[in-house]
Amino acid sequence: MMASPSYAVLKEKNIDNTLSLLRLELTSYRIELERQSGIMREQQKQVTTTMLSVMNKSRQNSLMLYSQKNGFIFDLTYACHEATEQYHEFQKNVRPFRQYINTADVEISRYDSLINELSMMNKIGLSERAKIDRNVCLTLAVNIRHTLSDNRNQMQDYIKIYNQTEERLKYLNTYANKRYSDIQQSIFSNRGDNYLKILSNLGHQLSETTETVSSKYRPQKKVQSDWDSRIMLGLLCIIIFGGFIAVLINFVIIRWIIRKATLYERLAIYRDTLERKLTCINLAMSVATFALILGAVRMIVEQNFLIMASGLLIEYTWLMEVIVLSLILRLDGKQTRNGFKIYMPIMVMGFLVIVFRIVLVPNDLVNLVFPPILLASIIWQWNRIKNYSNGIEKSDRYYSYISLCVFGLSTIFSWIGNTLLAVQILIWWVMQLTCILTITFLRGWLQKYSEKKKIANKAITGRWLFDFVYDVVLPVLCVASIIVSIYWAADVFNLSDTTWSIFRKYYIDEKGFRASIFTITLATVLYFLFKYVNNTVTELARLHFENVDHATAATRFVMAKNIIQVVVWGTWLLTVLAVFHVSNTWLVVISGGLSTGIGFALKDIIENIYYGISLMTGRIKVGDLIECDGVRGTVSSISYTSTMVNTVDGSVIAFQNSQLFTKNYKNLTRNHGYELAIIPIGVAYGTDAAKVRELLTSAITKLTCRDRRKEVKVVFSGFGADSIDFKVLVWVPVMTRTYANGEIMETIYNCLNDNHIEIPFPQRDIHIIAPSAGSPTFADDEDEAMKTINNGKPQGM
Repeated sequence: MMASPSYAVLKEKNIDNTLSLLRLELTSYRIELERQSGIMREQQKQVTTTMLSVMNKSRQNSLMLYSQKNGFIFDLTYACHEATEQYHEFQKNVRPFRQYINTADVEISRYDSLINELSMMNKIGLSERAKIDRNVCLTLAVNIRHTLSDNRNQMQDYIKIYNQTEERLKYLNTYANKRYSDIQQSIFSNRGDNYLKILSNLGHQLSETTETVSSKYRPQKKVQSDWDSRIMLGLLCIIIFGGFIAVLINFVIIRWIIRKATLYERLAIYRDTLERKLTCINLAMSVATFALILGAVRMIVEQNFLIMASGLLIEYTWLMEVIVLSLILRLDGKQTRNGFKIYMPIMVMGFLVIVFRIVLVPNDLVNLVFPPILLASIIWQWNRIKNYSNGIEKSDRYYSYISLCVFGLSTIFSWIGNTLLAVQILIWWVMQLTCILTITFLRGWLQKYSEKKKIANKAITGRWLFDFVYDVVLPVLCVASIIVSIYWAADVFNLSDTTWSIFRKYYIDEKGFRASIFTITLATVLYFLFKYVNNTVTELARLHFENVDHATAATRFVMAKNIIQVVVWGTWLLTVLAVFHVSNTWLVVISGGLSTGIGFALKDIIENIYYGISLMTGRIKVGDLIECDGVRGTVSSISYTSTMVNTVDGSVIAFQNSQLFTKNYKNLTRNHGYELAIIPIGVAYGTDAAKVRELLTSAITKLTCRDRRKEVKVVFSGFGADSIDFKVLVWVPVMTRTYANGEIMETIYNCLNDNHIEIPFPQRDIHIIAPSAGSPTFADDEDEAMKTINNGKPQGM
């Protein structure tokens, strides 16, 4: 219920006009309020009926919940769920009434002020018409105020009834949550007798189980119950019959469609595949039809057992539908059959657990029959793997082995006494496997679509949506599937609310840090989202720089990539800190305590980052030829800390950015791409220096391995010990310097040789002085031998 909008006036040219308008507005509001009062009287009758229904249902839930025994775990979970569900639904319904009370209080307070202002208004200076309007406005305001107060008081009476009912439901909800705790203890902590002990006392156990089952399912002759065993059995038979009819109808329809004359030729190329997949196709269609029938019956028939049973069966049919469709769409004909046989044990065991839940099987019967059934399922699953695993995909083979491990784990828990935990593990894996197969199918379909459309070869502008689905949606579904499967598995025991509270509970709840399963999941989801944003924006930046200037694109992209990473991942970090409720005070304390140590430890890193930014701003770019420490090579990449260089000898060297500054690196392609080659040469004394200069200049000028825009120079550089020396100055390309120098030196040699100009080289003459008489010989005393080496004259001198 909502309060009507409050009428108001704005500033007019005088008080007379204002009073006239106020009278008109109050008159209209009074008429509207009287109309609403009539509506409220009708609504009050509905509220009364609703309250009686709520009270009766709460009493019914109370009696159902208080009468449950601990040995009937499925009955207890159903009763607890009904109690908590009614409390949550009641809280949603009572909220509008409380909002109405709050709005009415504000309106009554406003009209009190309006009445006070009109009653205190001085009549001196008012016209006769204004005086009449003032009196009428005062009367209307008082009347409206009384009407609002009466409506509020009447609604307050209903609020009191609601509060009383809420207190009752709240107490019932608290008790149900306490029983939920008992259920959790029964599933996860309390261990019953191990199965070997049960087998050792099998006769007594069978007697007790028979008595328990008989007392639970014994038909009630005096009172008709919605949960009478005859009704439950009859409805189950009807449900099974409905499933059989769905299978039969779909079998006939699918066969007719495939063999229809107009479609026969079109489907001829797929006939063999369809024939092999026909059983699974019929099963998939039958499951879907059966789910629709259950949904229709649930909406039509008002019967508590049928509502509960159909709801659980609809969930199971959805799970089964996903498994079968995944097999049909992912595998070929023969693989589909083998895959269906591989997954048959887990589907049957899941259905068995659902049946246990539907018929509310007592704990004694579950403890007696479930362990041997699980043991048989291990043998069944292993037999299926052994016979059919070679004909399916590798992923399905892995899943079948995991199913075998789950059967084994459940069997161990059931045989040591934790039968309900075994049931919970088994139903969880059914849900998880369904999610996994769904995601596997989507991933495989996307990969085939990518190969068909050649998505990998497209620019980011043409594949951003595909990347979003593949890199964000699928990983998020994988993470969410774990939470969803646990939630669904818990819902079999009606523990979904409890499970959700477990997900949201802060297991680390400190003043500066709070973490729960939900916050960890959210942080993981945000990681995939921000990773996609980082990759997409980076690729867009690369594309932009290549379109603007391809020559400088690599260098600009490196700098932009680093900036984008800092911004994106910094935003992710701040968001995650907010998700985990990390306080600013805690961050300040930690950063203050570590700042000094981190500053010293990261001094070199920060220095390299600073120099890296300086390099990326334009000092060097990817593709430049540089020289540092006598190492010459091409820059392949520039990061914040280091620069990678591919040297001319094929090695890859990483220079720290600070090294390039402190050791005065050379950028050999920064200006024009040429460098000055200085080649020394010497000729024999007596050679005509002018002729040598002329010959060399003429020969080298004809070469194409130099910068033809600059002239060749041959300079007389000095008098050597054996020759007169020249220096040949030639500008050569930096990228082919070695080859150019070799070609120039070869030209110099050939030129001098062709013109019979001698190039001297050092020679040495060795003179051995014979020993005199009486002196020791070389053979007598090697250490006393005398050997004199005189420098000989150069050849040609």
